[in-house]
Amino acid sequence: MAAVRKDRSPTLGLTVGLVITLAAVVMYSAYTSRQITALRALQNDLIDRDRKDSLQLLRIQNDLNSLALAMRDMLDNDEPYPLAAWSSQFQRIRADLDDALSKEAQVSPHDRALEQRQYLGTSLAQFWDAAERMFSMARAGKEQEARAQIRESLQARQAALSTAVARLLVQNNESEEAATARIAGIYDRVERQVYGFLGATLIAILITGVYVIRSNRRLFARVAALSRQRSELARELISAQESTLRYLSRELHDEFGQVLTAIGSMLARANKQLPEGSDLRVELQEVRDIAQTTLDKVRTLSQALHPVMLEEAGLEHTLEWYLPTFERQTGIKIRYEKTPITIDGNGAIHIYRVLQEALNNVARHSGASEAWVRARSLPQEWRFEVEDHGSGFSPPTAKKGMGVVAMRERAELLGGTLEFLKPSEGGTLVRLNIPREHPEPHAQ
Repeated sequence: MAAVRKDRSPTLGLTVGLVITLAAVVMYSAYTSRQITALRALQNDLIDRDRKDSLQLLRIQNDLNSLALAMRDMLDNDEPYPLAAWSSQFQRIRADLDDALSKEAQVSPHDRALEQRQYLGTSLAQFWDAAERMFSMARAGKEQEARAQIRESLQARQAALSTAVARLLVQNNESEEAATARIAGIYDRVERQVYGFLGATLIAILITGVYVIRSNRRLFARVAALSRQRSELARELISAQESTLRYLSRELHDEFGQVLTAIGSMLARANKQLPEGSDLRVELQEVRDIAQTTLDKVRTLSQALHPVMLEEAGLEHTLEWYLPTFERQTGIKIRYEKTPITIDGNGAIHIYRVLQEALNNVARHSGASEAWVRARSLPQEWRFEVEDHGSGFSPPTAKKGMGVVAMRERAELLGGTLEFLKPSEGGTLVRLNIPREHPEPHAQ
């Protein structure tokens, strides 16, 4: 019984704690959502409308001030041209005022009295009627009567309009201050609720955390032991795989290759002993061609299983042979970018296998028609990359297979890291980083 209690899974307790926590989060989220909705409605209906309305009122006020300055200049009579010449300026200001007044009516606060909404339009209409009469007098040569109209009517109407606009601006400011105070109250309530919720959540997290730590300490130790066993098993599998592939490669190259070479030589000698134009000679030549094709395929397969040139010429020359071969077999265009680097020994084998598996994943999963292979010598490390811009493959799913597991194990054997990244163009970027100080690979 004691052993059973020691290995008991904390799933039930964690599930109960999770349900309670989720229920609390849902309830608090609903409350917060209602508060935020009310706050957003208040901001949209009051503050935003007040600010937009104030901008249009300021625009109207600016146009009224322009009218006041124009009328002052008209009364000063310092300009050499008659009053009728000011008509075009008044028309420009009127067009801008009409546009501002129309937009202001669309964003004016809902609580504004109907009389206030109608006052600006009515007063402006009366102002422009008086202005038209003034300009009619000016065009008729009655300059003095027109100036009297400005002093007695237009200036007073302009001042009344400016006062009304200023009053509306003050009302908007007061409304915005009241809305700000209401928003502050909502924030205060939400803040108090947040502190209470955080306190309860922290207590729940503390209790759950203590339980998890006590329950999972043994599980973590077991997982660590299993991980070490898995790593050792993976390394043994890699070693066995390389040994098997090396053996098969040598058998294909030495035994089958020599047999096929001998068959080709015997067919060649037999072919020479037959007369020209003999049907048997043609058939022997066909058989010899088949034997030569088979020999080429055997050599290619031998190189694919374990390239002999890895041990003879190093990783750089092996990649220069393998990438065009992969390109011909899959139809995927390979762009190879490199800096001078030579890696041999077991390090070259591991790096070659990682790149080989990454390219196989490109062919199987990405659907891309082009890929990039990069080999770079950096100051502190060597970096190898395989990139495609296709659909890629998901590393979490790929971890279930031996391919990616072997890639990671090979990277760890070299003291390096293996990353699965997503380029900005989409697809997959597999990056292998190997420190220079690692004893296995070395650069010349």
